[in-house]
This record gives sequence, structure tokens and C-alpha cells, in this order.
Amino acid sequence: MGQQDPVPLQQGADPRGPLHLAVLLSFSGAGGVERMVMNLVRELAAMPGLRLDLLSIRADGPHLTAIPANVRWLPLQAGHTLTAIPALVRYLCREKPQALLVAKDRAGRAALMARQLAGVDCRVVIRLGTNLSAALKNRSGIRRWWRTLPMRWLYPLVDRVVAVSDGVARDTVAITGLPAARVTVIRNPVITPGLLAQAQAPVAHPWLNLKTVPVIMGAGRLSDQKDFLTLLEAFAQVRRQRDCRLMILGEGGLRAALEQRVAALGLDAVVSLPGFQADLPAWLQKADLFVLSSRWEGSPNVLTEALALGVPVVATACPSGPDEVLAQGRFGPLVPVGDVGRLAQAMLDTLAQPLPGAELQQAVQAYRADRSAREYLAVLQGLPGGRSCAA
Repeated sequence: MGQQDPVPLQQGADPRGPLHLAVLLSFSGAGGVERMVMNLVRELAAMPGLRLDLLSIRADGPHLTAIPANVRWLPLQAGHTLTAIPALVRYLCREKPQALLVAKDRAGRAALMARQLAGVDCRVVIRLGTNLSAALKNRSGIRRWWRTLPMRWLYPLVDRVVAVSDGVARDTVAITGLPAARVTVIRNPVITPGLLAQAQAPVAHPWLNLKTVPVIMGAGRLSDQKDFLTLLEAFAQVRRQRDCRLMILGEGGLRAALEQRVAALGLDAVVSLPGFQADLPAWLQKADLFVLSSRWEGSPNVLTEALALGVPVVATACPSGPDEVLAQGRFGPLVPVGDVGRLAQAMLDTLAQPLPGAELQQAVQAYRADRSAREYLAVLQGLPGGRSCAA
């Protein structure tokens, strides 16, 4: 495949039957990528005229329990993207899907190599969900070069890249050297039919069941990326002016450091770290304020979910996505990354004057799963879909 897109695939044009699509993903836990791809798979599976295969490189995590009955799950029996290439070559030669959607960069590069080896005419679309330059900012020059060089080598073979935000799209163009016209922005399929129903479920935490003061919530992996230490420091300042509590949902390597800082700040009685919660919407919906304190993102799904549930939000203006979700601050304050004082003041201001829930919900309609799936289907067919990258 070269720089130009192939002739568009027209649904129903194959006399052998329906449009045959495949989705490739490495399931490595309960992360946001796996959740968004499975939301997309379920939406595609509900569309008529499609035959859908789900290929998995690894099979860890809870999301594989919800595969639709009409989706064929084909584990590639490989523990790494590179070792999955032979199985992927065999699949492409045997099944000859018309298009393959690949989530995550490494799996995308494996798919491009497999297509070359298989010598088949299969459209390859890679979905990228992270601002890679921001994620690599504190790495050495050699590590950044080693991580991005394969993208510059292999991405000229891709038919289309789908970025989850304008910021990720611009970053992809800068890293890969692809023309901006080859990168399309499609919002994540965050808002599903079941989201509001899930939000009504009970949660087993007294702060939310017997609420006496406002509860501020953060959620995500307990890692440097999410910068919950800054959130803790900001919350300590908020507590000097307003009685409230803080809950941080998630697990990760920084749990001990966060617990130590909570104790050092004397906040043990008003900060809770209840761990990963599979029923996240039920917890989010009961918060009085959601705070995203990240250093970088791609498109923050939990921020979008909070808005979809009518929960007021505050976020850092990190690369990439919060500024797009919040329309440059129209639907929630944006503060500089790592700025404890500005974050604390934004939290106080939003608690005092939250926007109406209906206005917040309307702000994220572009993240409806059915809309996202229609745009992905168009791109997989080689038809116009999503928005072009503005480089």
C-alpha cells in the first residue's frame, strides 16, 4: 500500500456476502482502550450487513466477557505483538477481510507487516488514543527516537489513522510525517445505551449513600500520568475553606506514595482510595465534582463520562483532549498541569457555582457510541467519515 487510499469498499459490493471487517486488539487489562474498542465492537455488531471478527493478541481483563454473540472471537495465541505476526498472516490469507481496524500503535505496526507478508488486499486502519510526544516527554532522546522511528518507517503503509482527538491527530502527523489528510479524528464511543442505566446502580460506600458534605472524585490508574499527588495537594487547600471529601478510584504502582501523602497531610478521615471499580458510572454519577489532574491524555474518557452524567468537572489543560471535551473551558475550568493553587481555586469555584447538568450532558453528544461507530464504519470502507486533521 502506498500513500493513496485504495478504491472505497462499498457495503454489499462483495458477491460472497456481507462486508467482512476485523478488529485487532491486545487485551492487557481493564484499560480505557479495551473499553472503548469493545463499545465500538458492540455498536458495529448491531449494524446490518456486517460480518465481524475480533482478533486478540492477549486475553487479559474483564472486557472479553461481553463479546456479542454475532462477533467471532479469534485469539491469536500470542503474548506479544511481534509473535502474533505469523498467526495474523495466516488469518489474513485464510479469511481475507476487506478491512482491519487495529487499536494501539504496536499492534498497528504488526498488522502492517503481516499484510505485507500475506500479500492480501485488506484496508488497514490504526486507532491511536494517546498523545505520544507528551507521554515520552521525560524519556531520554534515545528512547524517544527508538519508540517513534518504527512509526516513521511503517506508517506510510497505513490506509488511514484514526486519532481520538485533534491533539492526538496533530501529534501523529508530527511524529510519523504522514500528510494531515491521512489522519482522521473520530471521537471515542463513550456514551453507550447502558451508561445511564449503569449510573443508577447502588454503590457500597457510606460517603455516597449517606452524603453529608460534597464528594470530589478522581479516577484512573494510580500512576505519574494521572498526577493524583497534585490533586491531593489541591484538595488540602480546598479543605481549608470548605468541608468536603475526596475519593480517588483506581489501582496502580503509586498507591503507597498516595497513602503516605494522605497521612502526611492529615487527610485520612476525608480521603478514600477504594481501588478499581468496574461499575465506574455508578460512582461517578454520585459525585458532586469530578477532577481530571492528568499530565497527559489522548481523549479522557472518564471526563467525558462525568459530563454525560451531568457531573460538574475541572481538568488540567494537558495534551491532549480536555480542552476539546470542555470546549476550551466553556463546560468546566481548565488549569495548568501541576498548578496546585489554580486547581484548588477552580475546584472551589465549581463547587460554589456548578453548571446545570443538562448543559453538561449536551456538551458531549459527539461522543455517542452510535455516532462514533458510523464514522468508523465509513473510514473502514474508505468513505468520508470523522473530521480531517487540522495540522
